[in-house]
Amino acid sequence: MSIQSLEKYLPQNTLSHLRNWFSDYSIHIKVTRNRNSKLGDYRKLRDLSHEITINSTLAPQLFFFVLTHELAHLIAFEKFGRRISPHGNEWKHTFRLMLLESLDVYEDDLKPIILKFSKSPKANFMASPDLVKYFHIENQEDDEIYVEHLSKGEHFIYRGEKYLLEGLIKKNYLCLNLATGRKYSFRALARVKKCN
Repeated sequence: MSIQSLEKYLPQNTLSHLRNWFSDYSIHIKVTRNRNSKLGDYRKLRDLSHEITINSTLAPQLFFFVLTHELAHLIAFEKFGRRISPHGNEWKHTFRLMLLESLDVYEDDLKPIILKFSKSPKANFMASPDLVKYFHIENQEDDEIYVEHLSKGEHFIYRGEKYLLEGLIKKNYLCLNLATGRKYSFRALARVKKCN
């Protein structure tokens, strides 16, 4: 897929950044159906070209953010070598610079969130509560709330199973699966159905 054919998925004023980032590499971009497990991914192919996949259902600014994340993998691996950690310091440094370089692409209310995120980029988008809330990324139903809005001792349903919220451990919530007796750690922004 050419850079121009990506335009319908992207916010305005992104092509100059992409041309700059793409210029030295042979990159295959695949826009995929929605995948719940990931927003995008990167891999180097046997012919030494690169493949990036991104979910087609993402809002334009999120699509650009995810594309930047995946391109940062490519550029970091090419610059620092294949032995670096996928989300290590080299990737973080590369992603940070790319985010700051392309800050003008983002809406004014998103810019402070991107600036804050760029100080210490996370491997997983879901680890940034500000970005998750901004993009409302999880599939939401009208009767769902964030786990962080429940109180200790309240019951909720997650993926068809009933849980008891036992308390907060650091930034996550310890919850008991009432059917199995096993305990699980939930992120604050997990969407659940509160039991009445």
